[in-house]
Amino acid sequence: MFTSILVPLDGSEYSRLALSVACKLVSPEGGQIILLHIPEPLPNEPLLIWGLAAVPMGATQEQRDQVGRELLEKATDAARTQGIDTTSILTQGDPRLVIVSTAKEKGVEAIVMGSRGLSDIEGLMVGSIAHKVSHSADCHVITVH
Repeated sequence: MFTSILVPLDGSEYSRLALSVACKLVSPEGGQIILLHIPEPLPNEPLLIWGLAAVPMGATQEQRDQVGRELLEKATDAARTQGIDTTSILTQGDPRLVIVSTAKEKGVEAIVMGSRGLSDIEGLMVGSIAHKVSHSADCHVITVH
């Protein structure tokens, strides 16, 4: 069991599954999950993000941030129903760099993330964020698919 896990969330089904796995891997006594969301423009319009409204392709940063806050709230509620302590971070930047730097800054033991996200097509062409994180992080990286 891990005492601290970082879970990057993008609203995809894979990130929802990653949170579920992280809740099973975190220590029930004093363990914590850090939820991270990095709103970014998507190359296509997703139909739905975790039961929240879809984010239009041309959404402003403020609109993406609002959906991100709602996503983090839903994830926090999901973890807390299992008795898991959480902290949420909403930030900007290159997802790979932000995930790796946040993991290092927070001293987490593991990153649990989805193997694919909402921008699957771009990931297939340039390499997925999960793949890049797994080669850059100083801690365990567990990808969920």
